[in-house]
Amino acid sequence: MFTKLLLACMTALALTQITQTALAAPPPAVPVLPQGVKTVTAVEGITEYRLGNGLQLLLVPDDSKPTTTVNLTYHVGSRHENYGETGMAHLLEHLIFKGTPTNHNVWAEFNKRGLRANGSTWFDRTNYFASFATNDDNLKWFLSWHADAMVHSFIARKDLDTEMTVVRNEMERSENSPGRILYQKTLASMFHWHNYGKDTIGARTDVENVDIANLQAFYRRHYQPDNATLVVSGKFDNAQVLRWVTQFFGPIPKPKRVLPELYTLDAVQDGERAITLRRVGGTPLLYAGYHIPAASHLDFAAMEVLALVLGDAPSGRLHKRLVEKQLAASVGADAFGLYDPGAALFIAQLAPGQDVAKSSAEFLSVLESVATEPITAEELQRAQTNWLKSWELSFTNPETIGVALSESVAQGDWRLFFLTRDRIKALTLADVQRVATERLLASNRTLATYIPTEQPQRAPAPQQPDIAAQFKGFKPQAAAAAVASFDTSPANIDANTQRFTLASGMKAALLPKPTRGGAVRASLVLHFGDEKSLANQGEVPAMVASMLDEGTAKLTRQQIRDRLDQLQSELSVSPGTGAVALNITARRENLPAVIALVGELLREPSFPVAVLEEQRSQALTAVEQQRKEPEAVVANAIERHGDPYPRGDVRHARSFDELVADLKAVKPEQLRDFHRQFYGASHAEFGASGDIDVATTKRALEAAFGDWKSSVPYARVPKPLMPVSPARLVLPTPDKQNATMAVQLQVPLMDTDPDYPALTIANHILGSGGSSRLWKRIREQEGLSYGVHSSVGWAQQEPNSTWQASAIFAPQNRTKVETAFKEEVARALKDGYTATELDEAKNGLVSARRLSRAQDARLAAGLASNLHLGRDFALSQRVDEAIAAASLEQVNAALRKYLQPDRFVYALGGDFKAP
Repeated sequence: MFTKLLLACMTALALTQITQTALAAPPPAVPVLPQGVKTVTAVEGITEYRLGNGLQLLLVPDDSKPTTTVNLTYHVGSRHENYGETGMAHLLEHLIFKGTPTNHNVWAEFNKRGLRANGSTWFDRTNYFASFATNDDNLKWFLSWHADAMVHSFIARKDLDTEMTVVRNEMERSENSPGRILYQKTLASMFHWHNYGKDTIGARTDVENVDIANLQAFYRRHYQPDNATLVVSGKFDNAQVLRWVTQFFGPIPKPKRVLPELYTLDAVQDGERAITLRRVGGTPLLYAGYHIPAASHLDFAAMEVLALVLGDAPSGRLHKRLVEKQLAASVGADAFGLYDPGAALFIAQLAPGQDVAKSSAEFLSVLESVATEPITAEELQRAQTNWLKSWELSFTNPETIGVALSESVAQGDWRLFFLTRDRIKALTLADVQRVATERLLASNRTLATYIPTEQPQRAPAPQQPDIAAQFKGFKPQAAAAAVASFDTSPANIDANTQRFTLASGMKAALLPKPTRGGAVRASLVLHFGDEKSLANQGEVPAMVASMLDEGTAKLTRQQIRDRLDQLQSELSVSPGTGAVALNITARRENLPAVIALVGELLREPSFPVAVLEEQRSQALTAVEQQRKEPEAVVANAIERHGDPYPRGDVRHARSFDELVADLKAVKPEQLRDFHRQFYGASHAEFGASGDIDVATTKRALEAAFGDWKSSVPYARVPKPLMPVSPARLVLPTPDKQNATMAVQLQVPLMDTDPDYPALTIANHILGSGGSSRLWKRIREQEGLSYGVHSSVGWAQQEPNSTWQASAIFAPQNRTKVETAFKEEVARALKDGYTATELDEAKNGLVSARRLSRAQDARLAAGLASNLHLGRDFALSQRVDEAIAAASLEQVNAALRKYLQPDRFVYALGGDFKAP
């Protein structure tokens, strides 16, 4: 729910002070720099440059993946808005994509080039980013667009008018979430003066009444080179990027204006504060907010660790004393890393029927008992290991690091990314205990009522750290070693993939390739049962899957978490119909040990009763939340419409009540019996991509699964195409400010059909991507929806695919949205597409497919899937070629053959008022 997306406003003077210290590593020698560009510093493989106009440039070269990420961050967010300007930074984020005199249709250009692009706004920053398969033309164009948008964006009245409904729709989507609204009100209660108390999306009255001249002035003031940080990461030519950045950004003059210094800080809180929110739907929810130091402060590292010690699951204190004692369904915590003193937020989600007063009392008791129940060495070590593992995993991905650096820049200096890591490593029990005792106080809390006291305890006064001084003694680690490039063409993938079969029957495919940090992604899929044996199992198969990593005959759930942290690895488990999939993230040297651990989890799960009850409670809570949500109600209704399968059939679409009944019916002995009967490796596939030691990995797989055979036959559960009658379902969801429309059609195709490429292109033009017909009409032209799209869920084993479309909107705009949707579908069928649309769609699709093949997680899943389907990546190449060769006649013919509006099933959910 709460993500750390931060960037700080920092003056040129502050940067000069930081970079003049003798503590950073000396910058690497650069043979020739373009005129006006200066090298500032280099830390652990990242080099900072500065243009004469003030633009800060960070280059993060990494050839391990054929992808490039560009991220431009402006040092402006909701913190910089004045009275009546709330939401202005976010409005600009939307309007920047409306184009310039040179680039009119930005989203169409992104789509044509296959860029995975977006923007976001938060308290301290706004950023715009894109990842794409390495391509000099795309990189050059995207850099030129950023420079163009910096000074020439329209920010026009007409664009503001059409986008206003979209922004309102985004607001209404947030209004549907009690948790989101409670979050907004918690921060508003915590910060009486500072803008951190105002949500980034802004006040509705400010957004609806914004003056276009003021918005343009805000743009000209903040969207300037001396207020921006450009990050380029991944595979690129350093010298060429420096030339392009100089070519495009260099001519922009350094502005003469001086940005105002922001100095507002809230006083120390001197008593408990409380808020209450009452709305329809959902289950009780508790937040406890505490004021904490800025992210650049030495004590912030201790708050990061305290959030894990208290809020992690299952090791955290809140989990043990609330979730395990049936006082809450789930808990969580986050320490917001902000430029100014910020907040730590602790969360407890209650299940239906749980006592709010009792849970609240225990919740606060746990949080504020650290003075009498000190943090232990084991808790500190576990939290440090967990945090550092996450840091390491993010640092190994060039696409992630390119955007993640924005957070550190937002906090005051990009090098905080490394300094915070070092501070986490250096934490002592005394540090953490002191900060917990100072900050986790009743008088510093937002939740309970104010109670006068003779000797009030108060947290330390807020202060703005001297960021330059924070780097005294900071010594960067050595930069990561350069990684060789790898050709991700289908032919090269197949040529380098090593396949083998274990004695048990498990098939394996390993793709050894260089990666940053020796990273490996793997996918393991077990198949079991058939149509008859899986009947009447209810929620047992899904619950078995969800509890595989919750304890074994030898390890507790906490020991499993600790072991994964020690191995710097992550594991996720996903159930399916007659299958379970495990996705693994590991490093080369740890992969064999992770495979051994996964083998133990799969073969010896203990299914603890207490954990079963905990997961049952969480699942029931989730169902109760979904009952009132338009998107969930619509999805359930459209899935159940025309469902031909009876209750008990594994293909049956269950109602919310049936799901609740199945959850309540699960018994511990059923889990053990199901596992014993169905689980085995005879019908399993393992795919892995990354820096793999093939010999040791093969031995690890043999040891873990070589003798583990399935005891029952496996046969895929068929799901043939069945007739579904057209319908229009209107589903009331009272007191919800956002509505949803879903449209569905079954298509008699699978992904190997000759018409697959043509229909894929046809759908892309209609509703997939930033230049699609539906997007341009419903979002761009009429501004009715924040999100509208269509897609095809392609079947891989039988001709029964699903075409679907959806849109979210304000309930009062239902008729307009339906009308626009139907008109665009009818226009496409009547007039067909244009040659320009076809060329852009083909280029975008092929580029996106190349980008997908550069992701190790996608490769691992693809290797496993191909083993199951008897395919290889040569099929992917043939599809690329078929897309590139498709003619306009073929695409229009496929659209008209398969898209049949008279067979559509519509479902609309929202708080619709009678006309």
